[in-house]
Amino acid sequence: MNKKLVIIGEGEFGEIAYEYFTHDSDYEVVAFAVEGKYKTKNSLFDLPIIELEKIKVFYPPEKFDVFTAITFTQFNRVRTRIYQKCKEMGYSFATYVSSNAFVWRNAQIGENSFIFEDNTIQYHVEIGNNTVLWSGNHIGHRAKIGNNCFLTSHVVVSGYCTVGDNSFLGVNATLGDNVDLPKDTLLAAGSVTVKSLAEPGRIYMGSPAKPIKQTVYEKFNLNKES
Repeated sequence: MNKKLVIIGEGEFGEIAYEYFTHDSDYEVVAFAVEGKYKTKNSLFDLPIIELEKIKVFYPPEKFDVFTAITFTQFNRVRTRIYQKCKEMGYSFATYVSSNAFVWRNAQIGENSFIFEDNTIQYHVEIGNNTVLWSGNHIGHRAKIGNNCFLTSHVVVSGYCTVGDNSFLGVNATLGDNVDLPKDTLLAAGSVTVKSLAEPGRIYMGSPAKPIKQTVYEKFNLNKES
């Protein structure tokens, strides 16, 4: 029998997650959940939308898994907060890996992660928890992608790179071999770096990528420790 899944989120990513889990996984989506103050409707795809605060009443963690279908809102913090909240409630998490992605046999992918089609994930790659790889990325051999990251599309992460927790890589961003990005890095669309970057929370643009004055913490009104 299919495993039962509740998707956290009713927006576009929630709809996409429903489509992919339904047609390309062994999960059966049975409901959606959102925080009560953000609930705007009662059903989606003829399935109930419940308040997240009541999820354990209707869909206890002993019988149902969850997936947090939230994008990079507030620089990945909202998705991370909901993920941690569900973890504290005792839930296990679904990870989706497209049947049209290439994943080498010894790559490791964490929980509550979502790997879209046309991703290439090579030898001994490590991808953390609560991380999203949109379509068409290349993750080179022995690269490490941290927790709570979001890679958009057609990003190249070359071999032996490390992408720090909570980072965001824009469309067509490129890392050369042996490049390390610290946590909370935002590498803008089309940016290229062949050198490691040192300071957490910086926004980089251009080729070669250079930091702008504003930090991630200022742009998204974040506490550095959050």
